[in-house]
Amino acid sequence: MKVLYDFSVWAMSGMLQLTKSGDSKLARLVKGREGVFNQLKSFRAGFSGKLVWFHVASLGEYEQAKPVIAAFKEACADKAILVTFFSPSGYDNVIKKVQPNVDLITYLPFDTHSNVQQFLDIVAPELIFFVKYDLWANYILAAKKRGIPLILFSASMRKEQIYFQSYGGFFRKVLKSFDHIFTQNQQTVDLLRKFGVEQVSIAGDTRYDNVQAICEHPKVFPEVESFVDGAPVIVVGSAWQEDMDLIIPFINKHDQYKYIIAPHDIDESMIQAWSKAINKSSIKYSALKEAVRHDKQEVLFIDNVGMLSSLYQFAHIAYVGGAFGRGLHNILEPLAFRVPVLFGKLKRVSKFPEAVISQGAGCGFEVEDAAAFEKIIVALEVPNVYKKTAESADILVRKNLGSAQKIIDGVKRIIQ
Repeated sequence: MKVLYDFSVWAMSGMLQLTKSGDSKLARLVKGREGVFNQLKSFRAGFSGKLVWFHVASLGEYEQAKPVIAAFKEACADKAILVTFFSPSGYDNVIKKVQPNVDLITYLPFDTHSNVQQFLDIVAPELIFFVKYDLWANYILAAKKRGIPLILFSASMRKEQIYFQSYGGFFRKVLKSFDHIFTQNQQTVDLLRKFGVEQVSIAGDTRYDNVQAICEHPKVFPEVESFVDGAPVIVVGSAWQEDMDLIIPFINKHDQYKYIIAPHDIDESMIQAWSKAINKSSIKYSALKEAVRHDKQEVLFIDNVGMLSSLYQFAHIAYVGGAFGRGLHNILEPLAFRVPVLFGKLKRVSKFPEAVISQGAGCGFEVEDAAAFEKIIVALEVPNVYKKTAESADILVRKNLGSAQKIIDGVKRIIQ
């Protein structure tokens, strides 16, 4: 199986070279990796101390890593933190701003034998963290051979994954190479132990720590506050067309709310189409500063990236998109602001356990069509019902805080 894996990685990296012209996501995936080794050498030339490496797939996994990085840096301020990304959608968003507690951010070179050896030779990490998934076999096996401690956290696994198939022995070897795996839930612990992976324990979902930190220190948006002007707001986060198909009829029918809509992809033509389908006055965030009166507008379209997690501070109710398509966006962000959250009917429930948990807690609501969406919103207009859902969100978030510190405490015991 390793031979097949190595061939697949080699073939993938070779084929991707053919896409490097232009500015597509695949092109950025290749071009972003050019010069990584020189970047690493330059950093190491200026910092010869101990370094800890965190690898994440994309933006969502980085959000899970941030509380652990912060806790680790607080405990070990003298160590450098390297974060590597696989996906340009994560790297491109994060590199635009200074990241507290992170000393260097790069792409991860493709998982070929020569890349792995060169990377580990240059970086010489004292400790390695992988976050949730994106487990590259050659990096992990080579680090294990060198005796570098390996930690996986925020793991949430499903029985249909390759690790747990009859032909998945090579990939189970990868899991067994970790010194410890911190999981989000008991189901993952049970699954791993069933297949002989014993070095596991529950730490919970670090995203709760991250969203709580955002809630306590949200970004300030004076123009949005002026737009809201004290009205109850429904915030629609990471909206796709399928989501707007059930939300637009409600917007056209109900005048008591203002609406903030953040599309999943910033597409001018799509925003224009949604604006045209809505029978209320709308404005884009980029035009807010030029507007003379904000209180006359009823719908605000967010036409940039990076605001959404803090926009939920304005929400009375939130809807989080993606469930009908490629995957549900982060519902913990609005829940951290103690706001009830609606989302579409999930295609793969096991991929989003937080959605099931929120429904059980009484602060998350799955809707499959426009009628169901309206029914839930109307029900939440009853003060006692709304208060109960907000209190449920508060209980849910608070009881899940502290995962990052559990991980750091566990790591100290493992590697001492």
